Amino acid sequence: MNQYGNSFRISIFGESHGNGVGITIDGCPPGIPFKEEDMHADLLRRKSGKKGTTPRIESDEPEILSGVFNGTTTGAPVAILFRNENTRSGDYSKLVEMPRPGHADLTAMQKYNGYNDYRGGGHFSGRITLGIVAAGVLAKKIMSGISFSSEILEIGGEKEYSEILEKAIREENSLGGIVEVKGTGIPAGLGDPFFYSFESAISHLVFSVPAVKGIEFGAGFQAARMTGSQNNDPIISSQGETSSNNSGGINGGISNGNELVFRVAVKPTASIGKPQTTMNLAKDKLDTLQIGGRHDACITLRTPVIFEACAAIAAADLYLMNKSIN
Repeated sequence: MNQYGNSFRISIFGESHGNGVGITIDGCPPGIPFKEEDMHADLLRRKSGKKGTTPRIESDEPEILSGVFNGTTTGAPVAILFRNENTRSGDYSKLVEMPRPGHADLTAMQKYNGYNDYRGGGHFSGRITLGIVAAGVLAKKIMSGISFSSEILEIGGEKEYSEILEKAIREENSLGGIVEVKGTGIPAGLGDPFFYSFESAISHLVFSVPAVKGIEFGAGFQAARMTGSQNNDPIISSQGETSSNNSGGINGGISNGNELVFRVAVKPTASIGKPQTTMNLAKDKLDTLQIGGRHDACITLRTPVIFEACAAIAAADLYLMNKSIN
């Protein structure tokens, strides 16, 4: 399925080399100021062009099709379209017979009986995250006083990664990385104890982003190496402020009013120029694959704003769910 959310519901559509990609947002309250130009700053942060990103350059210009009138949301579903303009579909034709290791080529064929659009990864492409970023902009507007920030902590295991990134580019290889996201001003009380906890709501969206392989909140996996006295966050005010933040701003699945903190592990891009062994389905034997086309050497470079959007969408959904109850 391509839907997420209860009160702030998003539905993505499109393929990497189709006519376009986009998103429909249902449940957005009326009266929220929203224009195409509001999305430009965050979309630019996701855009390719930096060293280590794909040479495929798209305008990524959003087109609001519905749900906005005279510069504000109407309460009807908001539909946003991004048209594809710079595609080279021939680069991918041989991947039907020789699926890329580490990519969704083979699983897509298995699930959809070969009817899937394989060009540029089709619906499995990271290009689909354009709509998530757009929805994140709108989600941030719903909750006044809340802000999100993000940074790349490391790439290829290195904090200073320019040299290792250059090496991967020269060798036609790729690298993964770790991104940290923080959210401030988030009110206490968002989330439920079990199946719709704040962590699970965010994680559901984050794991929908291609190439994500792990997430941790607060101290994360390091908490398993602590004692209770080390891990517990002392409460120092009646509003719930704590002197440390090992919980990452969440207790019992519910936001506690402190800063939201989580980190995401992004795997190396599967499409690399370095020769790889894969199955040749036409010949039913192992063969050597050398991938052409235009690909990111490190997709991590473009993901921080996407993960911010995931956190904002999850928070907006829970925020609106709370409003409907209270």
